[in-house]
Amino acid sequence: MSQTSAVWTENILDLAGNKVQLIQGGSGDPMLVLHDELGPPGWLNFHEQLSKYFELYLPSHAGYGKSERLDWIMNMRDLAGWYLEVLDDLDPGPMTLMGFSMGGWLAAEMAVMCPDKFKNLILVSPTGIRPPTGEIYDIFLVVAQQVLNDSFWDASSVPEFKSLCPDEPSPELTEFWEVAREESCRLSWRPYMHNLSLPHLLHRLKTLKTLILWGREDAIVPLSAGDAYQQAIAGSHLHIIEQCGHRPEVEKTQEFVEVVSQFVKNNSLDHLG
Repeated sequence: MSQTSAVWTENILDLAGNKVQLIQGGSGDPMLVLHDELGPPGWLNFHEQLSKYFELYLPSHAGYGKSERLDWIMNMRDLAGWYLEVLDDLDPGPMTLMGFSMGGWLAAEMAVMCPDKFKNLILVSPTGIRPPTGEIYDIFLVVAQQVLNDSFWDASSVPEFKSLCPDEPSPELTEFWEVAREESCRLSWRPYMHNLSLPHLLHRLKTLKTLILWGREDAIVPLSAGDAYQQAIAGSHLHIIEQCGHRPEVEKTQEFVEVVSQFVKNNSLDHLG
Protein backbone atom coordinates (compact mmCIF):
# COMPACT_ATOMS: atom_id res chain seq x y z
CA MET A 1 0.00 0.00 0.00
CA SER A 2 1.10 3.55 -0.70
CA GLN A 3 0.49 6.51 1.58
CA THR A 4 1.19 10.22 1.30
CA SER A 5 1.30 12.71 4.16
CA ALA A 6 -2.12 14.15 4.91
CA VAL A 7 -4.57 14.49 7.77
CA TRP A 8 -6.46 11.22 8.00
CA THR A 9 -7.18 8.54 10.56
CA GLU A 10 -7.33 4.75 10.36
CA ASN A 11 -9.45 2.69 12.73
CA ILE A 12 -10.88 -0.80 13.08
CA LEU A 13 -14.60 -0.40 13.76
CA ASP A 14 -17.43 -2.78 14.62
CA LEU A 15 -19.80 -2.33 11.69
CA ALA A 16 -22.56 -4.59 10.36
CA GLY A 17 -21.44 -7.48 12.53
CA ASN A 18 -17.80 -7.36 11.48
CA LYS A 19 -14.43 -5.73 12.15
CA VAL A 20 -13.93 -3.15 9.39
CA GLN A 21 -10.83 -1.16 8.54
CA LEU A 22 -11.79 2.44 7.82
CA ILE A 23 -9.61 5.35 6.73
CA GLN A 24 -11.31 8.70 7.11
CA GLY A 25 -10.12 12.20 6.25
CA GLY A 26 -11.02 15.57 4.81
CA SER A 27 -13.95 17.88 5.34
CA GLY A 28 -17.14 18.75 3.50
CA ASP A 29 -19.90 16.58 2.11
CA PRO A 30 -19.38 12.86 2.81
CA MET A 31 -18.08 10.58 0.05
CA LEU A 32 -17.77 6.79 0.27
CA VAL A 33 -14.86 5.49 -1.84
CA LEU A 34 -14.80 1.76 -2.72
CA HIS A 35 -11.48 0.21 -3.71
CA ASP A 36 -10.80 -2.19 -6.58
CA GLU A 37 -10.01 -5.90 -6.82
CA LEU A 38 -6.38 -5.54 -5.70
CA GLY A 39 -7.32 -4.25 -2.27
CA PRO A 40 -7.27 -0.90 -0.45
CA PRO A 41 -4.34 1.21 -1.75
CA GLY A 42 -3.99 3.45 1.28
CA TRP A 43 -4.16 7.24 1.11
CA LEU A 44 -3.02 8.39 -2.34
CA ASN A 45 -2.57 11.78 -3.94
CA PHE A 46 -6.07 11.78 -5.42
CA HIS A 47 -7.52 11.13 -1.95
CA GLU A 48 -5.51 14.04 -0.61
CA GLN A 49 -6.79 16.32 -3.38
CA LEU A 50 -10.42 15.19 -2.97
CA SER A 51 -10.21 15.64 0.80
CA LYS A 52 -10.05 19.41 0.22
CA TYR A 53 -13.67 19.23 -0.93
CA PHE A 54 -15.14 16.13 0.75
CA GLU A 55 -15.04 14.08 3.91
CA LEU A 56 -13.77 10.76 2.59
CA TYR A 57 -14.71 7.34 3.95
CA LEU A 58 -12.34 4.63 2.68
CA PRO A 59 -13.39 1.22 4.03
CA SER A 60 -11.69 -2.06 3.22
CA HIS A 61 -14.19 -4.60 1.93
CA ALA A 62 -14.86 -7.64 4.11
CA GLY A 63 -11.93 -10.01 3.52
CA TYR A 64 -9.58 -7.28 2.23
CA GLY A 65 -6.87 -5.34 4.03
CA LYS A 66 -7.49 -5.48 7.78
CA SER A 67 -11.25 -6.10 7.51
CA GLU A 68 -12.39 -9.53 8.65
CA ARG A 69 -13.75 -11.93 6.06
CA LEU A 70 -17.40 -13.01 6.20
CA ASP A 71 -17.90 -16.51 4.79
CA TRP A 72 -21.58 -15.91 4.00
CA ILE A 73 -20.67 -13.20 1.46
CA MET A 74 -20.43 -15.30 -1.71
CA ASN A 75 -20.86 -12.74 -4.49
CA MET A 76 -20.90 -9.03 -5.22
CA ARG A 77 -24.60 -8.63 -4.47
CA ASP A 78 -24.07 -10.15 -1.01
CA LEU A 79 -21.21 -7.71 -0.43
CA ALA A 80 -23.39 -4.81 -1.57
CA GLY A 81 -26.16 -5.73 0.84
CA TRP A 82 -23.69 -5.98 3.72
CA TYR A 83 -22.22 -2.57 2.83
CA LEU A 84 -25.63 -0.94 3.11
CA GLU A 85 -25.76 -2.06 6.74
CA VAL A 86 -22.24 -0.66 7.21
CA LEU A 87 -23.64 2.70 6.11
CA ASP A 88 -26.61 2.28 8.43
CA ASP A 89 -24.17 1.87 11.34
CA LEU A 90 -21.87 4.71 10.26
CA ASP A 91 -24.87 6.99 9.63
CA PRO A 92 -23.01 9.66 7.61
CA GLY A 93 -26.24 10.96 6.05
CA PRO A 94 -26.84 11.32 2.30
CA MET A 95 -23.51 10.95 0.54
CA THR A 96 -21.74 10.56 -2.78
CA LEU A 97 -20.82 6.97 -3.67
CA MET A 98 -17.71 6.35 -5.79
CA GLY A 99 -16.16 3.04 -6.80
CA PHE A 100 -13.17 1.92 -8.86
CA SER A 101 -13.11 -1.11 -11.18
CA MET A 102 -14.63 -3.96 -9.13
CA GLY A 103 -15.46 -1.34 -6.52
CA GLY A 104 -17.43 0.46 -9.23
CA TRP A 105 -19.43 -2.71 -9.83
CA LEU A 106 -20.01 -2.91 -6.08
CA ALA A 107 -21.15 0.73 -6.01
CA ALA A 108 -23.61 0.08 -8.84
CA GLU A 109 -25.05 -2.92 -6.99
CA MET A 110 -25.46 -0.86 -3.82
CA ALA A 111 -27.10 1.99 -5.68
CA VAL A 112 -29.70 -0.17 -7.41
CA MET A 113 -30.62 -1.71 -4.05
CA CYS A 114 -31.11 1.64 -2.36
CA PRO A 115 -30.85 4.62 -4.75
CA ASP A 116 -32.42 7.05 -2.28
CA LYS A 117 -29.48 6.56 0.10
CA PHE A 118 -27.07 8.41 -2.20
CA LYS A 119 -26.80 11.97 -3.52
CA ASN A 120 -24.46 11.14 -6.42
CA LEU A 121 -22.95 8.05 -8.02
CA ILE A 122 -19.49 8.02 -9.62
CA LEU A 123 -18.34 4.86 -11.40
CA VAL A 124 -14.67 4.80 -12.42
CA SER A 125 -13.82 2.16 -15.05
CA PRO A 126 -16.27 -0.27 -13.41
CA THR A 127 -16.57 -3.96 -14.08
CA GLY A 128 -20.06 -5.45 -13.58
CA ILE A 129 -21.36 -5.31 -17.15
CA ARG A 130 -20.21 -7.67 -19.89
CA PRO A 131 -18.58 -5.45 -22.54
CA PRO A 132 -20.50 -5.46 -25.85
CA THR A 133 -17.12 -5.55 -27.62
CA GLY A 134 -13.83 -6.76 -26.19
CA GLU A 135 -13.27 -8.66 -22.96
CA ILE A 136 -12.44 -7.79 -19.36
CA TYR A 137 -8.76 -8.48 -18.64
CA ASP A 138 -8.23 -11.70 -16.69
CA ILE A 139 -6.35 -10.54 -13.60
CA PHE A 140 -5.87 -14.10 -12.40
CA LEU A 141 -3.70 -15.21 -15.35
CA VAL A 142 -0.77 -12.94 -14.44
CA VAL A 143 0.91 -11.63 -11.30
CA ALA A 144 -0.39 -8.51 -9.59
CA GLN A 145 2.57 -6.42 -10.80
CA GLN A 146 1.62 -7.15 -14.41
CA VAL A 147 -2.00 -6.22 -13.74
CA LEU A 148 -0.91 -2.89 -12.28
CA ASN A 149 1.49 -2.19 -15.13
CA ASP A 150 -1.19 -2.92 -17.73
CA SER A 151 -3.61 -0.65 -15.85
CA PHE A 152 -1.68 2.43 -16.99
CA TRP A 153 -1.36 3.88 -20.46
CA ASP A 154 2.10 5.25 -19.60
CA ALA A 155 3.29 4.08 -16.19
CA SER A 156 6.65 5.83 -16.62
CA SER A 157 4.91 9.22 -16.48
CA VAL A 158 3.07 8.48 -13.22
CA PRO A 159 4.93 9.67 -10.09
CA GLU A 160 3.03 7.31 -7.77
CA PHE A 161 3.50 4.21 -9.88
CA LYS A 162 6.66 2.96 -8.18
CA SER A 163 5.12 3.31 -4.74
CA LEU A 164 2.02 1.42 -5.90
CA CYS A 165 4.02 -1.17 -7.81
CA PRO A 166 7.65 -1.38 -6.66
CA ASP A 167 10.14 -3.33 -8.77
CA GLU A 168 10.77 -5.63 -5.82
CA PRO A 169 7.61 -5.78 -3.69
CA SER A 170 8.03 -6.78 -0.07
CA PRO A 171 6.72 -10.16 1.10
CA GLU A 172 3.99 -8.28 2.99
CA LEU A 173 2.84 -6.44 -0.14
CA THR A 174 2.91 -9.64 -2.20
CA GLU A 175 0.76 -11.39 0.39
CA PHE A 176 -1.58 -8.37 0.52
CA TRP A 177 -2.13 -8.58 -3.26
CA GLU A 178 -2.63 -12.34 -3.24
CA VAL A 179 -5.20 -12.25 -0.42
CA ALA A 180 -7.13 -9.57 -2.31
CA ARG A 181 -6.97 -11.50 -5.59
CA GLU A 182 -8.17 -14.69 -3.89
CA GLU A 183 -11.17 -12.88 -2.41
CA SER A 184 -11.92 -11.13 -5.72
CA CYS A 185 -11.82 -14.47 -7.50
CA ARG A 186 -14.25 -15.95 -4.98
CA LEU A 187 -16.70 -13.07 -5.43
CA SER A 188 -16.51 -12.52 -9.18
CA TRP A 189 -15.38 -15.65 -10.99
CA ARG A 190 -18.62 -17.04 -12.47
CA PRO A 191 -19.50 -15.19 -14.57
CA TYR A 192 -16.19 -13.39 -14.64
CA MET A 193 -16.36 -9.79 -13.37
CA HIS A 194 -19.97 -9.12 -14.39
CA ASN A 195 -23.58 -9.76 -13.43
CA LEU A 196 -25.98 -10.53 -16.26
CA SER A 197 -28.92 -9.00 -14.38
CA LEU A 198 -27.21 -5.72 -13.46
CA PRO A 199 -27.90 -3.85 -16.74
CA HIS A 200 -31.63 -4.40 -16.24
CA LEU A 201 -31.55 -3.21 -12.62
CA LEU A 202 -29.59 -0.06 -13.47
CA HIS A 203 -32.84 1.46 -14.75
CA ARG A 204 -33.62 2.17 -11.07
CA LEU A 205 -30.94 4.87 -11.12
CA LYS A 206 -32.79 7.17 -13.52
CA THR A 207 -33.20 9.81 -10.80
CA LEU A 208 -29.70 9.44 -9.29
CA LYS A 209 -27.12 11.89 -10.63
CA THR A 210 -24.49 9.57 -12.14
CA LEU A 211 -21.03 10.14 -13.62
CA ILE A 212 -19.14 7.38 -15.42
CA LEU A 213 -15.40 7.98 -15.88
CA TRP A 214 -13.18 6.05 -18.28
CA GLY A 215 -9.67 6.21 -19.68
CA ARG A 216 -9.62 6.16 -23.47
CA GLU A 217 -6.81 3.57 -23.49
CA ASP A 218 -8.20 1.33 -20.74
CA ALA A 219 -6.70 -2.13 -21.30
CA ILE A 220 -8.50 -3.74 -18.35
CA VAL A 221 -12.18 -2.99 -19.00
CA PRO A 222 -13.08 -2.03 -22.59
CA LEU A 223 -14.62 1.37 -23.15
CA SER A 224 -17.63 -0.38 -24.70
CA ALA A 225 -18.64 -1.29 -21.13
CA GLY A 226 -18.73 2.42 -20.35
CA ASP A 227 -21.10 2.96 -23.24
CA ALA A 228 -23.26 0.12 -21.91
CA TYR A 229 -23.38 1.68 -18.45
CA GLN A 230 -24.37 5.03 -19.90
CA GLN A 231 -27.14 3.48 -21.97
CA ALA A 232 -28.46 1.54 -18.97
CA ILE A 233 -28.54 4.54 -16.58
CA ALA A 234 -30.89 7.18 -17.96
CA GLY A 235 -29.46 10.69 -17.66
CA SER A 236 -25.95 9.52 -16.77
CA HIS A 237 -22.86 11.21 -18.16
CA LEU A 238 -19.85 9.36 -19.59
CA HIS A 239 -16.62 11.37 -19.35
CA ILE A 240 -13.62 9.97 -21.22
CA ILE A 241 -10.09 10.98 -20.22
CA GLU A 242 -7.64 10.95 -23.11
CA GLN A 243 -4.22 9.27 -23.02
CA CYS A 244 -5.21 7.39 -19.90
CA GLY A 245 -5.63 3.78 -18.86
CA HIS A 246 -7.71 1.99 -16.24
CA ARG A 247 -6.69 4.17 -13.28
CA PRO A 248 -7.45 7.79 -14.15
CA GLU A 249 -7.45 8.75 -10.48
CA VAL A 250 -3.70 7.99 -10.38
CA GLU A 251 -2.63 8.53 -14.00
CA LYS A 252 -4.51 11.81 -14.56
CA THR A 253 -5.11 12.95 -10.99
CA GLN A 254 -5.59 16.65 -11.68
CA GLU A 255 -8.21 16.13 -14.39
CA PHE A 256 -9.89 13.38 -12.39
CA VAL A 257 -10.26 15.52 -9.25
CA GLU A 258 -11.47 18.51 -11.25
CA VAL A 259 -14.14 16.48 -13.04
CA VAL A 260 -15.33 14.75 -9.87
CA SER A 261 -15.45 17.89 -7.74
CA GLN A 262 -17.26 19.91 -10.40
CA PHE A 263 -19.72 17.10 -11.03
CA VAL A 264 -20.68 16.86 -7.35
CA LYS A 265 -20.83 20.61 -6.76
CA ASN A 266 -22.64 21.52 -9.99
CA ASN A 267 -26.25 20.49 -10.61
CA SER A 268 -25.68 20.57 -14.36
CA LEU A 269 -23.45 18.21 -16.34
CA ASP A 270 -23.12 20.56 -19.31
CA HIS A 271 -19.75 21.94 -18.15
CA LEU A 272 -18.19 18.48 -18.51
CA GLY A 273 -18.69 18.45 -22.26
